Amino acid sequence: MTAWNPAVHLPELVDFFDAGVFIVDLEHRVVLWNKFMAQKTGRSAAEVIGKPLFELFPDLPQKWLEKKLDSVATLKNYSFTSWEQRPWLFQFSHNRPMTGGIDYMRQNCVFVPLKGPGSEEVEFVSVTIFDATDNAIYQTQLAEALKTLEESSITDGLTKIFNRRHLTERMNGEFSRAVRGKTGLALIMFDLDHFKKINDTYGHLGGDEVLKEVAKRVKDLLRTQDVFGRYGGEEFCILLPDTNLEGGVIVADRIRSAICAEPMQFGNQQIPVSASLGVTIYVHGMPGHETMVQLADEALYECKRNGRNCVSSKLPEASATATPIVIT
Repeated sequence: MTAWNPAVHLPELVDFFDAGVFIVDLEHRVVLWNKFMAQKTGRSAAEVIGKPLFELFPDLPQKWLEKKLDSVATLKNYSFTSWEQRPWLFQFSHNRPMTGGIDYMRQNCVFVPLKGPGSEEVEFVSVTIFDATDNAIYQTQLAEALKTLEESSITDGLTKIFNRRHLTERMNGEFSRAVRGKTGLALIMFDLDHFKKINDTYGHLGGDEVLKEVAKRVKDLLRTQDVFGRYGGEEFCILLPDTNLEGGVIVADRIRSAICAEPMQFGNQQIPVSASLGVTIYVHGMPGHETMVQLADEALYECKRNGRNCVSSKLPEASATATPIVIT
């Protein structure tokens, strides 16, 4: 019976693996190269064995891989790197549909220190590359689905801004932050003037286009930290962190101007639109964000009484009274 000869039998064995296997010495010269690696790189074992890995494949992440190989040899312990940490070692193609959103084969890599023949010292490091593309596609699709689900749960389907439920949650959070930090917080409530007439004249599709365009125009005026949502119907709400009453009124009037500056386009028709806006701010001692909503809503209806297309502000009775700003 022929004795086991690693030099002969090990390469034959690893050629049957459905994974990439190669071994390098401490100078990073290739000493083993299985069939999987040959097929994926287009270079046979005869072409690569005995040659420096990084000269053969200059596209490898040399600095990172050298450090990984050397640390495995020095610490005499194996190491694992997942595709989530580093998507690939070699830029191998894959046979999955491109609709999966994956460009190159995703790879999990295992690094194992190997002792030399008759030695207790590590003289080689083996690297095994597993194809993790299917798992990566599933994980990516799952993450995208969860993200879409999360967005749909907090977003108004028509205008693509925050819905009322999420808006209320953010109100509560920003109100608490203002209380704790004694920072400014302004709130704007606004609705579209004579919106029922718009729906009656142009139909609900026309009304929907108006709501979408209003949301777009307003969003373009706001900062990243501002919170903008649809409160219901044609009524909208904006939270302005770190903003005083004067700043809130200035923002509100910019919004009013942007809404009525140009008619909304609906097919070949143009729909003139204006809005009434109520502004308030957090005042020390307020019991909750509901008080801010009530004050801003009262200021909004003050606008209605003053002819619409204007901005009005209101504070608690102990602080101030409504201050309408009528724009003609």
